[in-house]
Amino acid sequence: MSTRASDEHRQRLVDFRQRLHAEGDLEIEPSRDDPTKKVDEDAAPLAEMSQVIASSRNRARTQQLQQIEAALRRLEEDPEDFGQCETCDDPIPPRRLELMPWTRLCITCQSERESDGPSGASRKHLTDYR
Repeated sequence: MSTRASDEHRQRLVDFRQRLHAEGDLEIEPSRDDPTKKVDEDAAPLAEMSQVIASSRNRARTQQLQQIEAALRRLEEDPEDFGQCETCDDPIPPRRLELMPWTRLCITCQSERESDGPSGASRKHLTDYR
């Protein structure tokens, strides 16, 4: 990878990181401020759903920041291999790197990895909360 391309990827990663830091975490509001007050049974499900959404978004944001930091380290340690798929060693398409400069896999290998995993493993079901 050329020095210019490496610098562009580095800048793109830094920009993504700054944007994520600027957004910050969503506040997860407690379900009850005062335990002596009666719970509004109509509002409770909405409050719980808001907590789950905020928690999920914060977790995804943290994961993306970790991926960005790892990509910046890879770019520093081995700039020649940056942009190569870690599985098949083929070049990752420039458009994919432009949109997701932290990616480690080409589209084909990413698709294969996703199809190999158990389908719906991360999906939550009502029975998960009993």
